[in-house]
Amino acid sequence: MTESRNESTPPSSEPSELLRTARELVPLLARNAEQGERDRRLTDESVKTLTESGMFRLAVPKRYGGHEASLRTLVDVSATLAEGDGSASWVVAVGNSLTWVTSLFPEQAQDELFGAGPDTRLSGVLTPSATAERVDGGYRVSGRWHYASGSWHADWSLIGFPVPDSSGQIVDQGIALIPAADYTVEDTWFVAGMRATGSNCVVAQDVFVPDHRVVSVPKAMAGDYPVQRSGGPHPRSAFVQFLTAAPLVAPQLGLARAALRFVGEKSAEKAITFTYFEKQRDSTAFQLRVAEAAQKIDTAHLHVQRAAADIDAAARRGEALDTPGRIRARADLSGAIGHVTEAIDILLTAHGAGAFAEANPLQRIWRDSAVSARHAILQPSMIKELYGKALLGVEEQISPLV
Repeated sequence: MTESRNESTPPSSEPSELLRTARELVPLLARNAEQGERDRRLTDESVKTLTESGMFRLAVPKRYGGHEASLRTLVDVSATLAEGDGSASWVVAVGNSLTWVTSLFPEQAQDELFGAGPDTRLSGVLTPSATAERVDGGYRVSGRWHYASGSWHADWSLIGFPVPDSSGQIVDQGIALIPAADYTVEDTWFVAGMRATGSNCVVAQDVFVPDHRVVSVPKAMAGDYPVQRSGGPHPRSAFVQFLTAAPLVAPQLGLARAALRFVGEKSAEKAITFTYFEKQRDSTAFQLRVAEAAQKIDTAHLHVQRAAADIDAAARRGEALDTPGRIRARADLSGAIGHVTEAIDILLTAHGAGAFAEANPLQRIWRDSAVSARHAILQPSMIKELYGKALLGVEEQISPLV
């Protein structure tokens, strides 16, 4: 194990400073959002600025020059970025969540990732859509992993695979780290929203993955990590909930705030068709709609903040969040998505049919929110059933992702 480290540190890892930096990036991200959507990838300027501003090192351990931020900070920063561009926020949040996963790997793997600097960008898909063979010192892996967000600009990818023993029998589910040189990216992301995330298909063929770049998913979910040193409480957050909160929920909060602000600003100059109201803001009906949307957005924030607080508190104690706490956190996060999508729908109706003009940023906010809200891990009915069973003491397990 090497002790070499990048000694450079960011100006500040204080949450207030990270949020200030994120707010300063919003105008640039908003300016580049339309171009990114047309190109179906973030602009080079956006990626360069996000990288130089330290947005991809939020979850990097401090000993490598990263911020090792709490989940609450990661959520707040990612949500702020989404006020400028949902796709940029998604790529940052996904990248940092995957970076957090790498902090659970053996230190040799972390050295390979961050030894030369803390701004390594990650993509990945943890679904085990691959085949693998056990060989001396590791595995040979082949597969195709769809929806690898941030794939165009990633230096490494995390990929899921079924872990075989020497006889070929599947004995575990693993996550492997592979460098960009070992895989190709197929241009497959043609969708209605979050177009600039570059959530393409990653393809690897007979790639050797050494043992130190593999982690067991069941063990990670149980809080059993092969790290030689933790680097503080940061790596001890709840596995599934950490991966859900930042990339899947945080961008939604920022998109909703952007929609609320835009509709409010335009209400001072936009009339209500077929009425005597020359300004929307003077209408009681419009005011009620805006208030209803704002309350739903506030409710979403409160649910996410509670989930983040529970996870961060357990991490500070050096404990794994217990099962009831993990299930409630999943319910909080999934419920927040529902409140946000309802709020954006209300704001679209309040603003009027002009919201769907291509030149109107509201339509992109709506599409970005609608697409990302349908992520499989956020299935509201399944999560409500999971939560209901926990509340009623029904022991039936309907998902391995608790």
